[in-house]
Amino acid sequence: MVGEVSRGAVTAQASGLAVEYLWSGHAGLVPLRSARDKVGMKATASVLRSIADFALPPRCPACGTITEANHRFCSPCWRQLRFLAPPWCASCGTPFEFDRGDTARCAACLADPPRHDGIFAPVAYGEVARTLALRLKYGGRMAFADTIARQMVRVIPADTDLLVPVPLHRWRIWNRGFNQAALIADALGWHRGVAVDRALLHRTRATPALRGLGRKARRKAVSGAFSLSDNAQDRLKGRSIGLVDDVYTSGATTDACVRLLKRAGASRVAILTWARVLGDAED
Repeated sequence: MVGEVSRGAVTAQASGLAVEYLWSGHAGLVPLRSARDKVGMKATASVLRSIADFALPPRCPACGTITEANHRFCSPCWRQLRFLAPPWCASCGTPFEFDRGDTARCAACLADPPRHDGIFAPVAYGEVARTLALRLKYGGRMAFADTIARQMVRVIPADTDLLVPVPLHRWRIWNRGFNQAALIADALGWHRGVAVDRALLHRTRATPALRGLGRKARRKAVSGAFSLSDNAQDRLKGRSIGLVDDVYTSGATTDACVRLLKRAGASRVAILTWARVLGDAED
C-alpha cells in the first residue's frame, strides 16, 4: 500500500529455503531466517520499529510537527481543514449555507447540468490542503498519496466499482517521475477494495498549465487532449467509475475525461478528489 508500512509477512523462495521478510517500520524489508524463529523475528522487528520511530518519528504531513502516528495531522493543521458535508448541491456537491432539501441543485448546475455524477472531496481547498497537494505533486512526497486517500475513503460513492486516475502526459511523468492522481487511486483502491485501471485513459497531447486561465480558455486547452485504450468499451460498459484527481478547480480537465468515459459506455462517472476549490480560493 502506498505510504503505509504493512507489518505482515511475505514468503519468498530463495535457494530452496523458505525465507520470510517482515516489514519493520522505516527500516523496510528485513530478511528473517525461517518460520521456527518467528518469536525472535517479531522481537527483532519490534526493536527495529522502536529505533526507527525514535530516529524518524511520525510527522504532520502539512507542517512537519511530530504526531502520534503516520498520516495524522497536528491539531492546528487539522482545525484549519474545512471538511465538506451536507447540505450541498445534489449534482456537484457545492456546499449550501442552509438546507434546501436532498434534491436541491445550485444555480450553476440548473443552468448547465454537468456530465459527471457528482464531485466528492473530503475538504475544501485551503492552506493546509494546498500544502499537502503541493508536497505530493512537486515535493516528491509520494507517501502523502496514502494520507490523502485515507480522507477520501469516507466520500467515495458506495457503488464505485472501478477507479480511473486522470492521466498525465508522458513528458510530465518523465519530469516528475510519477502521476500523483494514479498514486492516490492506488491507495484509495487498496483501502476500499476497488479495482484501479491506470491504462484505460491516456493524455495524448501535452497541455499548458491551466492556472490563471479562465473557464473557456481551460476547456480549449484540454480539448482533444485525452483518449481511451482500444478495448475501453469492453472495460467500461455499465461500470460505475470513480475518476480520481488531486484537486478540483474549474472542472475543465475532468469534464473532458468524463465525456470520453461516458461515450464509451460507463453508466456513472463520479469525480473523486482530495480538495476542491470553492469561490476564489484558487491561487
